[in-house]
Amino acid sequence: MMVKNINKLYLIIFFHNLIPAYVIERLFWEQRGMSVLMVVLCEIIYAVTIVVFEIPTGVLADKFGRKPLLVLGAFLSMLEFIMLLSAHHFWSFALVVSLAGISSACTSGAWNALLYDSLAAVQKQRFFEKIVGRMNSLDFVGSLIAALSGGVLAKYYGFEFNYILSAISMFLAFVLTLLVKEPSRISLNGDTQTIQENFMFYIRKSFSIYKTNPKLVSIITHAMAIGACITYLDEFWQLYLDEIGYSVLFFGVFSALISLARIPGNLLASYLRSYFIAESIILFILGITTVCFFMTVIFHGSIGLIMILIIFLASGVMDPIVIGYIHHHGNSEIRATMESIQSLIESIITFTVGIVFGMISTNISVISGFFFLGVFSCLFYFFFLRKIRCFAKG
Repeated sequence: MMVKNINKLYLIIFFHNLIPAYVIERLFWEQRGMSVLMVVLCEIIYAVTIVVFEIPTGVLADKFGRKPLLVLGAFLSMLEFIMLLSAHHFWSFALVVSLAGISSACTSGAWNALLYDSLAAVQKQRFFEKIVGRMNSLDFVGSLIAALSGGVLAKYYGFEFNYILSAISMFLAFVLTLLVKEPSRISLNGDTQTIQENFMFYIRKSFSIYKTNPKLVSIITHAMAIGACITYLDEFWQLYLDEIGYSVLFFGVFSALISLARIPGNLLASYLRSYFIAESIILFILGITTVCFFMTVIFHGSIGLIMILIIFLASGVMDPIVIGYIHHHGNSEIRATMESIQSLIESIITFTVGIVFGMISTNISVISGFFFLGVFSCLFYFFFLRKIRCFAKG
């Protein structure tokens, strides 16, 4: 049964990312009157929504089960694309991203917690990073198919058609989520009734694990610094290409290349983890991210595009490494809450980065915004290098 669960999760993540709307998302929003600053404000609203709902949804997933949260998240994702078809004003988009934030909060902790528990039920949890890497690769395969078709579909049928197809794909993901089975979990201690009655137990226990493991906190924080930079690269590469003179027809091809670039890193993550410690991997990715962001500013043509692809290639390693590190240090009763706290940290960092990036991109250019992301990555590279040396001495 749990093996079937994992197969369903594979299909869900595929359809959840078979979204041709993403190829022309920024152009669609721009067509509906959304400036770069408005888009960044929506990103901030999205981040704030996650901050508000992240830990409560993680606790609910640990207390009442992962599946109800996953079903709610899948439904809201489907609703998001339906609502975008009729969105023409800032507050319409703000409402949509708020729902998207709630959806993300519902699934962020519950998804990997359900996966880990499904593997643990058949004593396969040692393969967690490998399965996460495969799922992320399927994520990118779905994105690749959407990217290859999205640009052409938008060119000949209009932007709205891509959103209709995306809503259908989300509906299929929603139906498959309804078919997922909740794996049994081992209680943290014998007094299960006390745990269920004490809502704050999950938060206190999760924070106590982080408090007693500073290395875990450091790895998460610096990995999420990379994640924040990748978020804005992912959101604004379309405007970067538009700014340097590329046609919308090329957007689908480049989006496909981004998806292809992310796959090898995800598949290699578990292999690299067996030879290198997590800190070394994160530090290396920070270094690559720093150099490549600066290169996109210096070289605006094909070299700049290659640098963007290298960033996505390197970042593909990060997610399985970080998520695996969290779940191997947690337990079934608080697994979703721990990951929700990690996602909360990422949202706070993303929120902070977004304010500065949005102001620079609006007042100067997106290219200048990428320069800021390079500076930000560089600072965290040296912070993390110092932390690693402290851990080595301690």
